[in-house]
Amino acid sequence: MPVLGIGGLFFRSHDPDALSAWYKTHLGIGAGCVSTPGGTPDEWSWTTQGGPVVFAPFKADTDYFAADKQFMLNLRVSEIDALIASLTAAGIAVETKAEWDDPSTGRFARIHDPEGNAVELWQPPA
Repeated sequence: MPVLGIGGLFFRSHDPDALSAWYKTHLGIGAGCVSTPGGTPDEWSWTTQGGPVVFAPFKADTDYFAADKQFMLNLRVSEIDALIASLTAAGIAVETKAEWDDPSTGRFARIHDPEGNAVELWQPPA
């Protein structure tokens, strides 16, 4: 009975339509988006590329993300510099720290969606 991967991420929103549009516009994720070259979009799902997924509960008192949030979304990305430039050009604040990056784990940046949820961008090592 092996689990094959994450089938979805569901979370509450004050304005689901607007938040869905923000994720689709700025990160290319959500219903109808395709990350796999040549993939066929559908109205309900986001077709992703296969790769590593980190599943890691954190201590309740972690300071890695906001104490008033129960989760932080981590997105595996390619070309993190181009994505950072695109987000910055759209007026989205992007946080980076040299100590987050490590050749063995990759590069990281952090943004927040319009409802204040942390979104970590992770480019795995080559």
